[in-house]
Amino acid sequence: MDQVSEIFQLVWRFLDFQLFHIGDYALTTGAVILAIIVFLATKYFAIAISRFILKPFFKHKSVDVGRSYAISQIVIYIVYLTGIFTAFSLLGIQLSVLWAGAAALLVGVGLGLQQTFNDLFSGVLLLFEGPVEVGNVVEVDGFIGRVVEIGLRTSKVCTRDDIMIIVPNSHLVTDNIVNWTRHHAPLRFNIDVGVAYGSDVDLVSRVLEKAANEHPDVLERPVPRIMFTNFGNSSLDFRLHFYSKEPWRIEFVKSDLRFTIYRMFAASGIEIPFPQQDVWLRSPNSTEEKKDNSSQTT
Repeated sequence: MDQVSEIFQLVWRFLDFQLFHIGDYALTTGAVILAIIVFLATKYFAIAISRFILKPFFKHKSVDVGRSYAISQIVIYIVYLTGIFTAFSLLGIQLSVLWAGAAALLVGVGLGLQQTFNDLFSGVLLLFEGPVEVGNVVEVDGFIGRVVEIGLRTSKVCTRDDIMIIVPNSHLVTDNIVNWTRHHAPLRFNIDVGVAYGSDVDLVSRVLEKAANEHPDVLERPVPRIMFTNFGNSSLDFRLHFYSKEPWRIEFVKSDLRFTIYRMFAASGIEIPFPQQDVWLRSPNSTEEKKDNSSQTT
């Protein structure tokens, strides 16, 4: 028993050892260890909530990927904030003093970190409002990609070439962003094609419709539509409008349609013209000869 008592006293002395002392505040080894334990427990608690509670709930309720990600991130942030505040309390740091110091610090550096705070606030808006969600296909600054992660300050967008682009959240909130994903609603796309003058326009329309209807990624409803758009300089211009639910693969769908249209045009005797231009050349010598001849006749 004496040995156990000595070990207990040594442990207690170690935990009660003051690392530093400032005025009425003293930081002990036990408080630091307890704060670390609380932080680690918070981390694993957040992982457990996400894996064993939120994911089964979202799967059971058939919640879409973007909305489930936003809710999970909000819950995880709340858990982490609670754990951090608890750890500060165990360290003996008063939150009112911490907030006062943070406010004074923010006033000092606010002007230099305006863009950073703008990105942070935009990240919160993205998670709560959901104008852009994880899994959406978006067009940002001229490139098209899929949103794979929305953080507090930046978001990650993966392009069709598997290039990861880091986008500040403020761009997704304040800039004009094209979101190709509309809760699985079909999107309309088009292909332009020109045929030679003298072609049977009714035959061209039927061939374009047949090419669209034969592709598996082109929807039957709404039906594809053909527009006679213009009398061009070298061609009669048509536009094939079709609907699809594959915005991520749409360039491959368009390529398949162009292959099919070209083969069908060739089989039907429909010519796709190339730009032509007639050039008339006039020799200056011929003009002078005409003048001389006219003077001699007079």
